[in-house]
Amino acid sequence: MRKTGWAVSSGIESAGVKELHQSDSGPAPQELRDDAVRPVRWTMGVRAVKAALHTAVALCLVTTLIHVVLVFLHVAPTNPVSKRYSPQVNGWVYPLFEQNWRLFAPDPDSFNRKILARTAHTESNGSVRVTPWFDLAAVDHSAVDHNVFPSHTSQNLLRRAWTSYVETHGGSDTARSERAVMLQQYLRNIAADRVATHSDGGTFDFIQLRVITLPVAAPGAAGNRPPAPTEDRLLPWWKVTPHGK
Repeated sequence: MRKTGWAVSSGIESAGVKELHQSDSGPAPQELRDDAVRPVRWTMGVRAVKAALHTAVALCLVTTLIHVVLVFLHVAPTNPVSKRYSPQVNGWVYPLFEQNWRLFAPDPDSFNRKILARTAHTESNGSVRVTPWFDLAAVDHSAVDHNVFPSHTSQNLLRRAWTSYVETHGGSDTARSERAVMLQQYLRNIAADRVATHSDGGTFDFIQLRVITLPVAAPGAAGNRPPAPTEDRLLPWWKVTPHGK
């Protein structure tokens, strides 16, 4: 019995000595490895974020510089550089960054225009569903009337799209230049987005515009008879990406 007790006590003492040696020797190698990896990973993450931030800033600066140069070539007097790079300048400036002097020499419209749109959709059985005319200009007018701070979009987006279309197409609806094609697509996309937003005509994949031009009545004109339209222009059907629900 004494030997057994001595053996048990010896085993406990040896185990305690081993634990003491392990605690004195510091943390395990695996713990050291994990502690060393964490700062490295954190440092790599910070470097990746800084690199992405520097790249974004550099791209913004380059884009701003290119924009300033192209707009300067657009508004500057005609010169060899602007002539040589006119396709690139026009492609960047029109229609979103167009510059003009109308702030100092305004040229208000002397006509009222009703820009109407209707859509068409081919059903699964082959029949074509055509919606009634929807007045796009009336939506803009309602957003401007009695509004102290009307948006530039409501005032000018659709109107300027149409006047630019007329400038590049004249009385024909055939685009004869790259800018004419671009402005035709611009007008088509605006009309399709407006119809999809404000009209509940369902899904459509074709759109047609009709523009009725009315002269502005003179002040104090006798009677309430509406003026006769000076032009009633019907544009062809245009294919658009499917809109609506």
